[in-house]
Amino acid sequence: MNTALSSLLDLLDLERIEQDIFRGISRSAVVPRVFGGQVAAQALVAAGRTVPGDRAAHSLHAYFLRPGDPGAPIVYQVDRIRDGRSFTTRRVVAVQHGQPIFHLSASFQEHEEGLEHQEPMPPAPDPESLPTAEELLPAHADRFPDPKVVDRLLEARAAVDLRYAEDPPFLAAGQGPREPRSQVWFRTRGKLADDPLLHVCLATYVSDMTLLDSVLLAHGRGGWAVGDVVGASLDHAMWFHRPFRADEWLLYDQQSPSASGGRGLGTARIYTQDGRLVVSVIQEGVVRVPR
Repeated sequence: MNTALSSLLDLLDLERIEQDIFRGISRSAVVPRVFGGQVAAQALVAAGRTVPGDRAAHSLHAYFLRPGDPGAPIVYQVDRIRDGRSFTTRRVVAVQHGQPIFHLSASFQEHEEGLEHQEPMPPAPDPESLPTAEELLPAHADRFPDPKVVDRLLEARAAVDLRYAEDPPFLAAGQGPREPRSQVWFRTRGKLADDPLLHVCLATYVSDMTLLDSVLLAHGRGGWAVGDVVGASLDHAMWFHRPFRADEWLLYDQQSPSASGGRGLGTARIYTQDGRLVVSVIQEGVVRVPR
């Protein structure tokens, strides 16, 4: 396990300051606000720590209310909505400077057998054949107006090996619109403990990194880090269908069915390398082109 992954795991190891109140810290991000995937993952950790260990997270629904301050701790207040015979529901509010910045509802379920089917995994290249962030970003540093952006992007991906199947938005700029679809493979840069909640929370963390890229590709825009688009997550939903490990390759197949009103919608499915559909994701975000 590298230092960055160890630091990320420490970030998700919240401090319990009361029975249902937790405190977390932040890490540096590409933009001067708390990374949305971090807040969502920490909130899911807080919820999961109030749930019996035999109940796994099966869904979350979240709203990003205010930009987070990366220099201040975040307090997570958990509300125990319901403890049923099969399902447990929790609501979490993340608070900074006396104001809510994020709201999450999560549901957990005791394992049971049932009907089985899934949408098949789409074609995708072998992740080992794709360039790493360390190979891709420095080679195209001239695409970014600020050279420091490359260092910040590499730092943000130091804990997670994330590889694009095709050109990311910052390379696709100037090539014209293309199909609003993007694929990335990802896994943590090191082995993780067997705690299922940890793997779900790490997938939640990564799910906010690239989901709206497909919105940009549909319009030939250069990306969030090159200065021609302003973006921010608005809401986020995930459904966890089957167990998986975040330290093994996962395919994040993303597309955008719509953009309008200064907002873009991204939908995605996450598959294991052997083709099992393990997560479905939907997110809407602000997508504005500065005048």
